[in-house]
Amino acid sequence: MRIGELARRSGVSERSLRYYEQQGLLSAERTPGGHRAYGEWAVDRVVRIQTLYAAGLNSRTIARLLPCMRDADGGPNERADGKLVEELLAERARIDRVMADLARSREVLDEAIDTAATGLRSHPGPTTGRPPHPASATD
Repeated sequence: MRIGELARRSGVSERSLRYYEQQGLLSAERTPGGHRAYGEWAVDRVVRIQTLYAAGLNSRTIARLLPCMRDADGGPNERADGKLVEELLAERARIDRVMADLARSREVLDEAIDTAATGLRSHPGPTTGRPPHPASATD
């Protein structure tokens, strides 16, 4: 498939696909006319790259990680080394910390929502949170 079809099927821009290729994350064959040509495997690869970026990994780490992940057919690819495993464990720990921080933030927000909702029930009034405009206070 050509780059436009890969972009459409993976939901990633052509520009991003070219960047992935530049970073060694994605490879393409070339047609006799010089166009990029990708196999079906490329859709799964691009989705996997997007997932790893979303997890906070950088392109250098992703480039080292991709060959170690199971292929689309489920077969293992065993190019991992101890340093990569350590980096991935550190990334997972970082993600765990971010998730814990977000959970704490959500708890604080839930408490503020509960307090605000209780205050509204006991003191009904304008819902804007601002005092009424002086022109409307003539009655």
